[in-house]
Amino acid sequence: MKLDLHIHSKYSYDSFSEPLKIVKVAKRRGLDVISITDHDNMKVYEKLPHISDITIVRGMEIKTDMGDITGLFLNEEVNSRGFFDVVNEIKEQDGIVVLPHPFRRKCEPTELVEYVDLVEVINARSRSLGNVDARELCERFGKRPITGSDAHTYFEIGRAVTETEGYSDDLEELKKILLNSERRCYGKETPFYISHGYSYIVSRIKRRLL
Repeated sequence: MKLDLHIHSKYSYDSFSEPLKIVKVAKRRGLDVISITDHDNMKVYEKLPHISDITIVRGMEIKTDMGDITGLFLNEEVNSRGFFDVVNEIKEQDGIVVLPHPFRRKCEPTELVEYVDLVEVINARSRSLGNVDARELCERFGKRPITGSDAHTYFEIGRAVTETEGYSDDLEELKKILLNSERRCYGKETPFYISHGYSYIVSRIKRRLL
């Protein structure tokens, strides 16, 4: 089973990607499971119709006082912005807590890792050294690894993949697989002019339009 559980749509401040096209591209690239994890909101799930031929995990990426945290298998938006409050809100929904791009934050990730379920060891928008450090952090604390394309464009979808031994389109079973099963994590680094240049331009355009 191939998963990309870190994708952004037009409901993030720095992406123009249409949700239905995200799904179409993901299927074309052989992904079985995706999550659209927009910044600080879950509006995409109000608009996205039921999709039968790819599994979609409801999630969001939350900016906290200690950097970004991703919640997966959520029922509703997380409203808190303090790190520990966010973790508690995700857990109250029986969700999974992911530490994305651990070394793209102002605090020391070793202070946070014990409170999360999964560590993103490959983020396609992170530089290679950051991903190496993330994998070492994950192994040091005995956490399960996960990857994420962090796609803000269609081009990026599937550039980082988590491939598990098990397969299920049942969300509860899928949750167990992510927390317990063996997996292979691999990916390709997104060119800098896309990962930083494109998103910067999009965010500026959106700010002017609002």
